[in-house]
Amino acid sequence: MAEIAVTGATGNLGRIVIEDLLTRVGPEDLIAIARTPGKAADLTERGLEVRHGDYGDAGSLDGALAGVRTLLLVSSPDLTPGVRVVQHRAVIDAAARAGVRRLVYTSGIGAGDGLDFGADHSATEQALEKSGLTRTVLRNALYSEAFLGTALAQASRTGEVTSATEGQRLSTARLRDLALAASAALTGDGHENATYDLYGPLWTYAELAETLSGVLGKPVAHREVTDAEAGWLGALFPLVRSGALTRTGGDLERLLGRPPAGLHETVTALIERQARSK
Repeated sequence: MAEIAVTGATGNLGRIVIEDLLTRVGPEDLIAIARTPGKAADLTERGLEVRHGDYGDAGSLDGALAGVRTLLLVSSPDLTPGVRVVQHRAVIDAAARAGVRRLVYTSGIGAGDGLDFGADHSATEQALEKSGLTRTVLRNALYSEAFLGTALAQASRTGEVTSATEGQRLSTARLRDLALAASAALTGDGHENATYDLYGPLWTYAELAETLSGVLGKPVAHREVTDAEAGWLGALFPLVRSGALTRTGGDLERLLGRPPAGLHETVTALIERQARSK
Protein backbone atom coordinates (compact mmCIF):
# COMPACT_ATOMS: atom_id res chain seq x y z
CA MET A 1 0.00 0.00 0.00
CA ALA A 2 1.39 3.40 -1.04
CA GLU A 3 2.01 5.75 1.85
CA ILE A 4 0.87 9.12 0.45
CA ALA A 5 -0.83 10.39 -2.71
CA VAL A 6 -1.14 14.05 -3.69
CA THR A 7 -3.78 15.32 -6.10
CA GLY A 8 -3.16 18.41 -8.20
CA ALA A 9 0.48 17.36 -8.34
CA THR A 10 1.35 19.74 -11.18
CA GLY A 11 -0.32 22.74 -9.54
CA ASN A 12 1.46 25.43 -7.55
CA LEU A 13 0.59 24.08 -4.11
CA GLY A 14 0.71 20.37 -4.96
CA ARG A 15 4.17 20.59 -6.47
CA ILE A 16 5.62 22.28 -3.37
CA VAL A 17 3.97 19.65 -1.16
CA ILE A 18 5.60 16.86 -3.17
CA GLU A 19 9.01 18.52 -3.07
CA ASP A 20 8.81 18.77 0.70
CA LEU A 21 7.48 15.25 1.10
CA LEU A 22 10.54 14.00 -0.77
CA THR A 23 12.62 15.30 2.14
CA ARG A 24 10.50 13.26 4.56
CA VAL A 25 9.77 9.96 2.75
CA GLY A 26 11.21 8.04 -0.17
CA PRO A 27 9.86 8.45 -3.72
CA GLU A 28 8.61 4.88 -3.63
CA ASP A 29 6.14 5.95 -0.92
CA LEU A 30 4.64 8.78 -2.98
CA ILE A 31 2.06 8.89 -5.76
CA ALA A 32 1.53 12.04 -7.79
CA ILE A 33 -1.98 12.38 -9.21
CA ALA A 34 -2.43 14.78 -12.10
CA ARG A 35 -5.05 15.55 -14.70
CA THR A 36 -2.23 15.65 -17.26
CA PRO A 37 0.44 13.18 -16.14
CA GLY A 38 2.81 14.28 -18.90
CA LYS A 39 3.34 17.54 -17.03
CA ALA A 40 4.85 15.53 -14.18
CA ALA A 41 7.36 13.60 -16.28
CA ASP A 42 10.21 14.91 -14.14
CA LEU A 43 8.63 13.28 -11.09
CA THR A 44 8.57 9.94 -12.89
CA GLU A 45 12.27 10.35 -13.60
CA ARG A 46 12.81 10.86 -9.86
CA GLY A 47 11.15 7.59 -8.96
CA LEU A 48 7.57 8.64 -8.23
CA GLU A 49 4.56 6.89 -9.66
CA VAL A 50 2.43 9.38 -11.56
CA ARG A 51 -1.22 8.51 -12.08
CA HIS A 52 -3.98 10.09 -14.10
CA GLY A 53 -6.74 11.48 -11.93
CA ASP A 54 -9.24 14.10 -13.05
CA TYR A 55 -11.75 15.59 -10.61
CA GLY A 56 -14.17 16.00 -13.51
CA ASP A 57 -13.80 12.36 -14.61
CA ALA A 58 -15.06 10.17 -11.79
CA GLY A 59 -14.07 7.06 -13.70
CA SER A 60 -10.39 8.00 -13.46
CA LEU A 61 -10.39 8.27 -9.68
CA ASP A 62 -10.68 4.62 -8.64
CA GLY A 63 -7.47 3.72 -10.44
CA ALA A 64 -5.76 6.87 -9.21
CA LEU A 65 -6.48 6.05 -5.55
CA ALA A 66 -5.95 2.29 -5.59
CA GLY A 67 -3.72 1.23 -2.70
CA VAL A 68 -3.37 4.76 -1.26
CA ARG A 69 -3.04 5.03 2.52
CA THR A 70 -3.08 8.84 3.01
CA LEU A 71 -4.49 11.26 0.44
CA LEU A 72 -4.07 15.00 0.03
CA LEU A 73 -7.10 16.42 -1.74
CA VAL A 74 -6.05 19.79 -3.08
CA SER A 75 -9.23 21.78 -3.67
CA SER A 76 -10.35 22.13 -7.26
CA PRO A 77 -9.48 25.37 -9.08
CA ASP A 78 -12.87 25.29 -10.86
CA LEU A 79 -14.92 28.06 -9.24
CA THR A 80 -18.01 27.52 -11.39
CA PRO A 81 -20.92 27.53 -8.91
CA GLY A 82 -21.70 24.00 -7.76
CA VAL A 83 -19.01 22.28 -9.81
CA ARG A 84 -16.23 22.18 -7.24
CA VAL A 85 -18.36 20.46 -4.60
CA VAL A 86 -19.40 17.76 -7.08
CA GLN A 87 -15.74 17.20 -7.98
CA HIS A 88 -14.67 16.99 -4.35
CA ARG A 89 -17.44 14.53 -3.52
CA ALA A 90 -16.31 12.33 -6.40
CA VAL A 91 -12.81 12.17 -4.88
CA ILE A 92 -14.17 11.52 -1.39
CA ASP A 93 -16.38 8.69 -2.65
CA ALA A 94 -13.47 7.15 -4.58
CA ALA A 95 -11.25 7.43 -1.49
CA ALA A 96 -13.83 5.58 0.58
CA ARG A 97 -14.09 2.83 -2.03
CA ALA A 98 -10.29 2.54 -2.21
CA GLY A 99 -9.93 2.14 1.54
CA VAL A 100 -7.93 5.34 2.05
CA ARG A 101 -7.13 5.55 5.75
CA ARG A 102 -6.95 9.36 6.04
CA LEU A 103 -7.88 12.21 3.73
CA VAL A 104 -6.28 15.63 4.17
CA TYR A 105 -8.28 18.41 2.51
CA THR A 106 -7.15 21.94 1.68
CA SER A 107 -10.24 23.84 2.70
CA GLY A 108 -10.39 27.60 3.22
CA ILE A 109 -11.01 30.18 5.89
CA GLY A 110 -14.68 30.99 6.12
CA ALA A 111 -15.73 27.36 5.69
CA GLY A 112 -17.05 27.19 9.23
CA ASP A 113 -18.59 30.65 9.30
CA GLY A 114 -21.52 30.30 6.90
CA LEU A 115 -20.03 32.91 4.58
CA ASP A 116 -20.75 32.71 0.86
CA PHE A 117 -17.08 32.71 -0.12
CA GLY A 118 -16.51 29.57 1.95
CA ALA A 119 -19.65 27.71 0.87
CA ASP A 120 -17.91 25.15 -1.39
CA HIS A 121 -15.38 24.35 1.31
CA SER A 122 -18.10 24.06 3.94
CA ALA A 123 -20.08 21.64 1.79
CA THR A 124 -16.94 19.58 1.17
CA GLU A 125 -16.16 19.43 4.88
CA GLN A 126 -19.70 18.21 5.51
CA ALA A 127 -19.32 15.54 2.83
CA LEU A 128 -16.07 14.42 4.44
CA GLU A 129 -17.71 14.12 7.84
CA LYS A 130 -20.58 12.07 6.40
CA SER A 131 -18.17 9.80 4.53
CA GLY A 132 -16.82 8.29 7.72
CA LEU A 133 -13.25 8.74 6.50
CA THR A 134 -10.61 9.78 8.99
CA ARG A 135 -9.82 13.32 7.92
CA THR A 136 -7.65 16.35 8.48
CA VAL A 137 -9.02 19.71 7.37
CA LEU A 138 -6.65 22.56 6.54
CA ARG A 139 -8.56 25.84 6.30
CA ASN A 140 -6.05 27.82 4.28
CA ALA A 141 -5.92 31.59 4.37
CA LEU A 142 -6.00 33.45 1.09
CA TYR A 143 -2.60 33.41 -0.59
CA SER A 144 -0.41 36.42 0.17
CA GLU A 145 0.91 36.25 -3.39
CA ALA A 146 -2.53 37.12 -4.79
CA PHE A 147 -2.34 40.51 -3.11
CA LEU A 148 1.38 41.13 -2.97
CA GLY A 149 2.13 40.12 -6.55
CA THR A 150 -0.35 42.66 -7.87
CA ALA A 151 0.95 45.31 -5.49
CA LEU A 152 4.58 44.65 -6.45
CA ALA A 153 3.84 45.05 -10.14
CA GLN A 154 1.87 48.22 -9.48
CA ALA A 155 4.57 49.71 -7.24
CA SER A 156 7.31 48.95 -9.74
CA ARG A 157 5.31 50.61 -12.49
CA THR A 158 3.72 53.61 -10.75
CA GLY A 159 5.40 54.09 -7.37
CA GLU A 160 2.19 53.43 -5.47
CA VAL A 161 -0.13 50.65 -4.38
CA THR A 162 -3.90 51.02 -4.27
CA SER A 163 -6.56 49.27 -2.26
CA ALA A 164 -10.14 49.64 -1.11
CA THR A 165 -9.54 48.29 2.37
CA GLU A 166 -10.17 51.50 4.36
CA GLY A 167 -7.18 50.63 6.50
CA GLN A 168 -8.57 47.26 7.56
CA ARG A 169 -6.03 44.60 8.43
CA LEU A 170 -6.02 41.26 6.65
CA SER A 171 -4.50 37.88 7.36
CA THR A 172 -3.04 36.02 4.40
CA ALA A 173 -0.41 33.31 4.15
CA ARG A 174 2.44 32.56 1.78
CA LEU A 175 1.63 29.70 -0.59
CA ARG A 176 4.83 27.89 0.34
CA ASP A 177 3.97 27.98 4.05
CA LEU A 178 0.54 26.48 3.40
CA ALA A 179 2.10 23.74 1.27
CA LEU A 180 4.67 22.92 3.96
CA ALA A 181 1.90 22.80 6.54
CA ALA A 182 0.06 20.28 4.38
CA SER A 183 3.21 18.17 4.12
CA ALA A 184 3.58 18.23 7.89
CA ALA A 185 -0.06 17.21 8.38
CA LEU A 186 0.37 14.33 5.92
CA THR A 187 3.40 12.89 7.68
CA GLY A 188 2.96 13.89 11.32
CA ASP A 189 1.12 12.18 14.16
CA GLY A 190 -1.97 13.33 15.99
CA HIS A 191 -3.81 15.02 13.12
CA GLU A 192 -6.68 12.56 12.86
CA ASN A 193 -10.09 14.28 12.57
CA ALA A 194 -8.48 17.66 13.31
CA THR A 195 -9.39 20.98 11.74
CA TYR A 196 -6.74 23.69 11.49
CA ASP A 197 -7.31 27.38 10.74
CA LEU A 198 -4.15 28.44 8.95
CA TYR A 199 -3.74 32.19 9.31
CA GLY A 200 -0.67 34.22 8.50
CA PRO A 201 0.42 37.51 10.12
CA LEU A 202 -1.94 40.47 9.97
CA TRP A 203 -0.95 43.38 7.71
CA THR A 204 -2.33 46.53 6.11
CA TYR A 205 -1.75 48.09 2.72
CA ALA A 206 -0.01 51.02 4.40
CA GLU A 207 2.47 48.54 5.90
CA LEU A 208 2.82 46.86 2.52
CA ALA A 209 3.70 50.18 0.88
CA GLU A 210 6.34 50.77 3.55
CA THR A 211 7.77 47.28 3.03
CA LEU A 212 7.89 47.74 -0.74
CA SER A 213 9.66 51.07 -0.27
CA GLY A 214 12.41 49.33 1.67
CA VAL A 215 12.74 46.32 -0.63
CA LEU A 216 12.61 48.29 -3.88
CA GLY A 217 14.75 51.13 -2.57
CA LYS A 218 12.36 53.84 -3.71
CA PRO A 219 9.31 55.56 -2.22
CA VAL A 220 6.05 53.67 -2.57
CA ALA A 221 2.81 55.33 -1.50
CA HIS A 222 -0.54 53.82 -0.63
CA ARG A 223 -3.75 55.27 -2.03
CA GLU A 224 -7.34 54.28 -1.31
CA VAL A 225 -9.57 53.75 -4.35
CA THR A 226 -13.03 52.35 -5.04
CA ASP A 227 -13.70 48.67 -5.61
CA ALA A 228 -14.30 49.39 -9.29
CA GLU A 229 -10.91 51.09 -9.57
CA ALA A 230 -9.12 48.25 -7.80
CA GLY A 231 -9.26 45.80 -10.70
CA TRP A 232 -9.85 42.12 -10.01
CA LEU A 233 -9.02 42.54 -6.32
CA GLY A 234 -12.06 44.79 -6.04
CA ALA A 235 -14.15 41.65 -5.63
CA LEU A 236 -12.20 40.73 -2.49
CA PHE A 237 -11.93 44.11 -0.82
CA PRO A 238 -15.52 44.17 0.53
CA LEU A 239 -14.60 40.95 2.34
CA VAL A 240 -11.52 42.64 3.78
CA ARG A 241 -13.49 45.69 4.91
CA SER A 242 -16.04 43.46 6.64
CA GLY A 243 -13.29 42.14 8.91
CA ALA A 244 -13.72 38.55 7.69
CA LEU A 245 -9.97 38.27 7.07
CA THR A 246 -8.75 39.69 10.37
CA ARG A 247 -8.66 36.51 12.41
CA THR A 248 -5.42 35.14 13.76
CA GLY A 249 -4.32 31.88 15.32
CA GLY A 250 -1.35 29.67 15.96
CA ASP A 251 -2.20 26.55 13.92
CA LEU A 252 -0.01 27.45 10.95
CA GLU A 253 2.98 28.19 13.18
CA ARG A 254 2.48 24.92 15.05
CA LEU A 255 2.42 22.87 11.85
CA LEU A 256 5.44 24.70 10.42
CA GLY A 257 7.43 24.68 13.64
CA ARG A 258 8.27 28.35 13.04
CA PRO A 259 6.45 31.67 12.51
CA PRO A 260 4.83 31.97 9.08
CA ALA A 261 6.35 34.36 6.55
CA GLY A 262 5.50 38.04 6.82
CA LEU A 263 5.42 40.84 4.27
CA HIS A 264 9.16 41.36 3.84
CA GLU A 265 9.99 37.68 3.36
CA THR A 266 7.15 37.10 0.92
CA VAL A 267 7.84 40.21 -1.16
CA THR A 268 11.53 39.35 -1.32
CA ALA A 269 10.71 35.80 -2.43
CA LEU A 270 8.41 37.15 -5.16
CA ILE A 271 11.15 39.42 -6.50
CA GLU A 272 13.68 36.57 -6.47
CA ARG A 273 11.26 34.28 -8.29
CA GLN A 274 10.61 36.90 -10.95
CA ALA A 275 14.35 37.38 -11.43
CA ARG A 276 14.84 33.63 -11.92
CA SER A 277 12.08 33.44 -14.51
CA LYS A 278 13.64 36.12 -16.73
